Amino acid sequence: MRFFFFVVLALALGVLGAGYGWLNAPLDLSTPTVDLSIEPGASARDVAQAVTDAGVDVTPLLLHGWFRASGQSRQIRAGSYELDRTTTPRSLLQKLVRGEEALRSITLVEGWTFRQVRDALQKAEQLKPDSQALSASDIMAQLGQPGVPAEGHFFPDTYTYSKGSSDLAVLKRALRAMDKRLAAAWALRDPQSPLQSPEQALVLASIVEKETGTPSDRATIAAVFSNRLRLGMRLQTDPTVIYGLGAAFDGNLRKKDLLTDTPWNTYTRVGLPPTPIAMPGKAALLAAVQPAPSKALYFVARGDGSSQFSTTLDEHNRAVNKYQRGQ
Repeated sequence: MRFFFFVVLALALGVLGAGYGWLNAPLDLSTPTVDLSIEPGASARDVAQAVTDAGVDVTPLLLHGWFRASGQSRQIRAGSYELDRTTTPRSLLQKLVRGEEALRSITLVEGWTFRQVRDALQKAEQLKPDSQALSASDIMAQLGQPGVPAEGHFFPDTYTYSKGSSDLAVLKRALRAMDKRLAAAWALRDPQSPLQSPEQALVLASIVEKETGTPSDRATIAAVFSNRLRLGMRLQTDPTVIYGLGAAFDGNLRKKDLLTDTPWNTYTRVGLPPTPIAMPGKAALLAAVQPAPSKALYFVARGDGSSQFSTTLDEHNRAVNKYQRGQ
């Protein structure tokens, strides 16, 4: 039977002219590019049929015969592939064996809120929107962490995915990456840190991320907040107020906003807010647990992205007059 199969294959190749020529000739596609999906457990025969069904004008028996004759039919990998008009039977098999899937990517940016993450997922190319109809709490339950706030718990990075993947799969990878990064940072924490848990470190790191304009200031900004926590001072950081205002924030932070109490208003409440306010990156996580050896309690923006740090209120007021009021 096996002999008969290869005789049929050889005859079929002969009809085409030359087996070698066919293997290296571009396949006829119905469109400039064709999306091919190979399901897990698919046999070589199933794969050959899937190629035809996807829009490639090729005899499934002939393609199946090539897969078998190559000795690599059992090495074909499941996945999502993209074929173009340069694809030949030989390059097709190489692509399937190597698992060269048609990948897309999405970048989650440091300092983004979870709302911004969801917006990016919705706009991502060829990503299945399984999370679109779910609330943030439902998403965390789907990801195996019910009761954990979504905000700040996804690591900002670039994630690749195959066409048609679920956005929940991307979120799961980002969640695991943050869990890993946070655990690594917590293991390196300064013994004198006022932080009492990895979750507190994540919250502080998110504030540091939003407050830092110049990377070299990051550890000192973390020191200011750590010093304030240690002394029981209010953190008085604008990004937490803005986060608490939510959709009500119009881009202009006013004095009345600083006085409007929300769980995230660090002008009206002592201590850290109840959740992170954004996604911190690796550097912010490390700064939160390893703040600079500084006694600074205040800082003000210089206007060039950097900050002026002060240890006393008088020094801070002079810095505010100089850099904010031009006096």
